[in-house]
Formats: sequence, structure tokens, C-alpha cells
Amino acid sequence: MLHEMTIMQAAAKIASKSVSPVELTESVLKRIEQIEPHISAFSAVVAEMALDQAKLAEDQIASGEYRGPLHGIPIALKDLVDYANVPTTASSKVRADYVPTTDSAVAERLRKAGAIVVGKTHTHEFAYGTITPTTRNPWDTSKIPGGSSGGSAAAVATGESFMAIGTDTGGSIRVPAAVCGIVGLKPTYGRVSRQGVTSLSWSLDHVGPLTRTVKDAAVVLNELAGYDAADPATVHAPVPDYLDRITGEVKGLRIGVPVNFYTERVHPDVSNATANAIGELARLGADIREVEIPMADAIISTEWGLLVPEASSYHQQMLRDRGDLYTDDVRTFLEAGELVLATDYIKAMRVRNIIRTAFRDLFSDIDVLIAPTVPAPALSYENPEVTWPDGNVEGGTIAYVRFSAPANVTGLPALSVPAGFSQEGLPIGIQIIGRPFDEETVLNVGHAYETATQWPTLAPL
Repeated sequence: MLHEMTIMQAAAKIASKSVSPVELTESVLKRIEQIEPHISAFSAVVAEMALDQAKLAEDQIASGEYRGPLHGIPIALKDLVDYANVPTTASSKVRADYVPTTDSAVAERLRKAGAIVVGKTHTHEFAYGTITPTTRNPWDTSKIPGGSSGGSAAAVATGESFMAIGTDTGGSIRVPAAVCGIVGLKPTYGRVSRQGVTSLSWSLDHVGPLTRTVKDAAVVLNELAGYDAADPATVHAPVPDYLDRITGEVKGLRIGVPVNFYTERVHPDVSNATANAIGELARLGADIREVEIPMADAIISTEWGLLVPEASSYHQQMLRDRGDLYTDDVRTFLEAGELVLATDYIKAMRVRNIIRTAFRDLFSDIDVLIAPTVPAPALSYENPEVTWPDGNVEGGTIAYVRFSAPANVTGLPALSVPAGFSQEGLPIGIQIIGRPFDEETVLNVGHAYETATQWPTLAPL
């Protein structure tokens, strides 16, 4: 089926004109009709608009105006990302009436690349959680899809979209990628513009792609990366051709394996999958080195010390005007954030700088860090929490953010790739964390592991 292809496979067929953008889009839209009653990944489907774009792309390609591997490829946008004349609700009643008139920077770049938007995907309300209660996990609909980009991950995993944009403030690209069995890339802070993307926490927010393969993620990052004057966080860093830099060669590469932090309160299936992945990379010639995560006791408190007050600041007026429209869990977080002292917030910013420096020193001895993406596979939809052998009970959001937060606090690039399945048959992911603006190495390691295993060839439903 056409919707089962990767971006690279579909792009090759479009370039050779053996498949048209219209045929590809029709296949995806048909898949959406088939799958949505079971998983509810989309907040809005724009079928007519997508088919009009597909016809335009077909005409452009026929006349010799082929723009590259995203031209004619059906994609989706998380419902935080502005797309002209389509509602951006953030999966919330609070924003039910907001319809942007212009594209976000991300949507504009994808439009120029010729990508075809088929719809907007559900998020945990305003991205403030990792459950995404509107959506179900495609591997087991009694489980959560992770979040906050749960709709994006579920759509890609099931063939409802070849790629979907997500956001990551505390793991919201990598968490759903891991529990839905796909690839999720959080670029370096400042690599991709957030202009026109609803914020959760401006000093932690990242935008990136969820895809089926690492090369697909590289193709998308080629279009998204770069300075944007409209987002003061973006930087004038060189942007390589990420796809061209993927060689699959990792011989001699120094891979750090944590002996602390990522080893605490981890499901045994996740520990085993991570160890097997490290063993595979060693077999490929990588230099495996045990490392200690610095400032481990301060990372989570710093993440929440920044995220909570920044989110409450962003929502301050809406909380007063439409507070009754928020879901209970998000409203509780926002109200709690207003109690955080300014002095505590400033302390969190100072500690973040110390953590960044410590991680910079850590990466002087390694090229990438390998760790589990999340400590446990997908949690129950009815009871999204995990009970550890020591009796400690963690809610889903707290548990999942625990392993993803270091890359948000430091702003380092991080890639989640499939690494096997639990005994229940649920996907497990590992994350590859790299130096600032060194996405090319992160992607290359991910591709090397991906091609050495069978995990990317498996799909749900």
C-alpha cells in the first residue's frame, strides 16, 4: 500500500513519476478514514485542501519544477503549529475559536518544500502532559500514545501521515515516538524556529519531526533548520545537508553509556532493550564508554522549576478569562505555577547554566550518549501510572519526563529510535543525545543502529 512507504521511498516514486502526489494523498486520506475511529490521532482533517495541494504538486512536478524529497508528500502538523485558515486549538476548548491567518515558520518552510498537509494532530492540552487523552496507542488501544505529540506519533505509526511535526518541552517528541515505535527528533535548542507555534515553556520548547526512519527525519530537518529573525532563540549556526552526512559508519565513535540516572527505576524490558542496542553498536565498531551523568540530582527540579512558571506566565490571562474551560490536570499545573517565587525561577535558570557546562565537559570525552527514551513502555489508558518494585508510584507525565528532561534542560539534540518490544508486545525506544548543533552525528548513529535491526520494518494495525 502507498501509505506504508517511507518518505524516501515515496519521494523516489514521485521523482520517477511512477506515483503521483494525488495517488499518495488519496491513499493517506483513505487510511485516515479507516484508522481514525480506532485511535483518534487528528483534531482536524483537511482533505479537500490536501487534494488541491496534491494536484498543484502534480502539475509542478510534471512541468519540471520538482522541489525535492518532500514535494508531494502528505504530512501532518501538531495542533500547536499555525497553518493558515486551519484552527490551532491546542486540543483545548480554551482555543476552540482560534484560526490563524498566516503560516508558522515551520509550516511555511514545509509548504515551500512542496509538502502536503492533510490535517492537525491531537496534543495533550497545550502540550502540558505526556498522556494525550484524546488519542490511543496504535499497538494496543488500551494504552496511551505518549505525549504531548501523541496524535503526531500515532498518525505516523499507522500510515495516516508520512511525517508529523511535534514539539518537545520535556520529551514530547521522543516520548510518543518511543511508545508508538517510530523515530522522533528533538533538534538543538535554536536550530528550528518556533515562530507561530503555541508555547508551553519558551526556554525549553523545541520543534521537530516524527517519522518512520532516521533518513526521513534527516530529510525533514534539511527543510526546517536555520536562523529565523522572528524567533530570537534561533542561531546563525551552519546547516549541513543532514541526509548527505548519514553514512552508517560508527567504527571508533565514542558512545557514552550512563551508570547513573538512566539506570534508576527502569522497567526490565527497557533495560534489556537498551543493553542490546548498546551491544549492537559495539558490534558495529563503536567505542563504548561508561559515564556518569553530571548534576543528576538537580536535573528534574530544574526542568520543572523553569517549565511550570513559564507556562503559567504564558497562560495567565487565559486562565483568568477562560479558566473553567481547561481540563482539570492542566488547570492544576497552571494554578500551581503561579505560586512559584521569582527567586526560585532565577535559581533554576542559574542551575541550568551549571548543568549545561557540566554536560559540555561530559561530551569532551564522548561523541554521543545512549540511554532509554522512557523508563517504561506505554501505560494503561485507564490508569496511566507505573508502580516500581520499591513501591514508588509515578504518574505518567512525571515518569516519562524523567529520562527526557536532560536534553531539554541542556538544549542538546536527541533522537529516539525503535529498539525492540516489551513482553507485552509494546514498543521500546532508545535515545541518542549529542553535542549542540551536531544533529548529523546523532542521526548517523541512529541510522547505523536502525539498519542493523529489524525494528523499523514492523508496524501496528
